[in-house]
Amino acid sequence: MTQQVPVQVTVNGTRHDVVVEPRLLLSDFLRQDLGLTGTHVGCEHGVCGACTILLDGEAVRSCLMFAAQADGHAVTTVEGLASPGGLHPLQSAFHEAHALQCGFCTPGILMTLVPFLRDHPAPDEREIREALAGNLCRCTGYQNIVVAVRQAAADARAHSESESARA
Repeated sequence: MTQQVPVQVTVNGTRHDVVVEPRLLLSDFLRQDLGLTGTHVGCEHGVCGACTILLDGEAVRSCLMFAAQADGHAVTTVEGLASPGGLHPLQSAFHEAHALQCGFCTPGILMTLVPFLRDHPAPDEREIREALAGNLCRCTGYQNIVVAVRQAAADARAHSESESARA
């Protein structure tokens, strides 16, 4: 019998005190134990990016981590992006720019781009495409994704400037 490991992890703002198998993947924990199925599992090798989540605000591949490694950390999944008031600005931009088709890769792409836009508030097309290089999409050709990212970045800058003007 495998020894169980206690884990305390905050997922989308909710603290979970659980006991897990030591080799349980974080992606499986999120999907199976917590029912957060927006974290998709594609390649199970960290190549496709579909399982990308935020760990303490940084994009990581949840299929390459054990749930026990998330002990003491904050995890955000795609389900945690939207607020009660509506979609995350990046989600809205994807919707407006028709930046998805089947949607399988979309959660991982969004979770990759959230910290990217935080760190690169005015990215050019090359930077966006480089940021997307670790996320495979077989449907879109990425063009509308790039359009959506540029729109989300412009909207964020405009919002920031209006907040600064009010201060």
